[in-house]
Amino acid sequence: MTDFNTITLATDTRGITTVTLNRPEKHNAMNAEMIAELMQAAREVAADDDVRAVILAASGKSFCAGADLGWMQAQAERDRSGKMAEGRALADMLAALNRLPKPLIARVQGSVYGGGIGLISVADIIVAVEDVRFGLTETKLGLIPATIGPFVVRRMGEGFARQVFFTGKGFGTDLALRSSLVTRTCKAGELDGLMEEEVAAVLKCAPGAVAAAKGLCQKLGGAELATFTGETVEALADRWESEEAQEGIKAFFAKEKPSWIV
Repeated sequence: MTDFNTITLATDTRGITTVTLNRPEKHNAMNAEMIAELMQAAREVAADDDVRAVILAASGKSFCAGADLGWMQAQAERDRSGKMAEGRALADMLAALNRLPKPLIARVQGSVYGGGIGLISVADIIVAVEDVRFGLTETKLGLIPATIGPFVVRRMGEGFARQVFFTGKGFGTDLALRSSLVTRTCKAGELDGLMEEEVAAVLKCAPGAVAAAKGLCQKLGGAELATFTGETVEALADRWESEEAQEGIKAFFAKEKPSWIV
């Protein structure tokens, strides 16, 4: 398998592959390199017939803090086509994980923001520590969670998505459970045990039937989410170019308040 810088990939003797976000010093915030490496990892595990299931985990205190600040700053300086290219890379990576013909089980601790919520939204089963905090704070910067939007709305449903897309307020596992953003919660010391329960259940099922059942769920669930990519990257580029976003990003890095805060 490929050597990576921002993630690790390991497969045990049972065929369980663990993909671990591995930028703990940055709270596993995503940058262009991590997005590309997650895309490559998705390709590799999808093509490996010996892989029975995939665990999506993260090293350190946080699962994923969303977008890396340096990556965000670089995004702000790109032209429209550059912004759209980066947005498309993120959307394509999420779509590739979403289409994996194997169960994808997320192991979640700490905090999950922005793009991190997109990552867990493409998992089939999400096991989280009960004190995990979630948030979609894009509107505080004058942006919107456009690229991850199709995956999050499909996961949570429109009603719950409306509650968290608009205000930028953080939320906990109570709402996450009610909205199906999270499947099970537990105390920190119980996380590995619950993960093993989910893995054991998968290993009792025929791999081909599991893949077919997952594909059937996605087909019955509605439109292929990748079909929204063009629309969402355009929508995000529009927001990046808005006066609000330009003010919001500038204020964020200057540690000042934008004009709309009263």
